[in-house]
Amino acid sequence: MSHPTIEPFTALQEALAPQYRLERELGRGGMGIVYLAHEVALDRPVALKLLPPDLAAEPELRERFLREARTAARLSHPNIVPIFAVDRAAEFVFFVMAFVDGETLGQRIRARGPLPPSETTRVLRDVAWAVGYAHARGVIHRDLKADNILLESGSGRALVTDFGIAQVRTQADAGGRREIIGTAEYMSPEQACGEMVDERSDVYSLGGVGYH
Repeated sequence: MSHPTIEPFTALQEALAPQYRLERELGRGGMGIVYLAHEVALDRPVALKLLPPDLAAEPELRERFLREARTAARLSHPNIVPIFAVDRAAEFVFFVMAFVDGETLGQRIRARGPLPPSETTRVLRDVAWAVGYAHARGVIHRDLKADNILLESGSGRALVTDFGIAQVRTQADAGGRREIIGTAEYMSPEQACGEMVDERSDVYSLGGVGYH
């Protein structure tokens, strides 16, 4: 007999106690649910990204999720959301990152329309700095879009997040089956064709963000 899917919030809170205290859901996407949590030992808010248990049971998806955490954890830059920890608790696989008090660029545009030119220039500059830093360390984001850029309240600083489909140049990406993954509206033509991409693909996507 099949059982209905149970929202993981309560079970996750039990598994995380007493290290983290969940507060509320911040958002969700195809590869994870993000919660606002409180890290008890350091008395600070954090964002906790959970791979839903049904996906965590699939080795390929679990590895992709953990690869996102490992890739982002290598990058230390003021315009990239930092990763604090990668962990497992019971059946849950998750990573913990800095909580950015603000909204995504996508949310900002949907709520209030296009940014004025001066603010657009500043956001693109911040993201370009972050992407250039990642590129210098061999990391191609491959999914730059307005919803993967956070705008910090007060400072307005832009931070890049979600390295879920990032490519590291040293990874064996040549040969074999190539997936077409990304967001169609921002994807470079070579990425949309399933071809190998390099730094120029991120530059194309950043141009799409600027246009949006």
